Amino acid sequence: MEREITKYFDNIINDINNFFSNVEYTIDRTPHRAILRINATYQDYRVFVTELISKEYRKYNYYLLSKDYVVVGLDNSQDIRAIKLKYKSIPDSNAERLVPHKHLKNKTILELTEEYTITGFIDWIKINIPE
Repeated sequence: MEREITKYFDNIINDINNFFSNVEYTIDRTPHRAILRINATYQDYRVFVTELISKEYRKYNYYLLSKDYVVVGLDNSQDIRAIKLKYKSIPDSNAERLVPHKHLKNKTILELTEEYTITGFIDWIKINIPE
């Protein structure tokens, strides 16, 4: 698993370096999980990326901010609003589920999505943020 995670993180770092500026990243590893954290810029926007990989799951969040305003946030966290939107309630069996979703307009809009990757995040920016 270690080799696959290293290759996966290397691909993300490569994609980030090819599209964003001022890229800084850290990798934190334990025997049970690995976390990649990236800070970068795109034009006047700030970019924050986190990928957590374990044997059980993959958690991610990709955020594009204008100052402190969330332009878009793509993640699969256990967001209560996303869980309610997907399952219509929050019984105990749903409380810990990872639900892919998108935040827009400073998190005032939440939409369910398919799983995202760094490529999808970059594609979203190319389509929605004018050069």
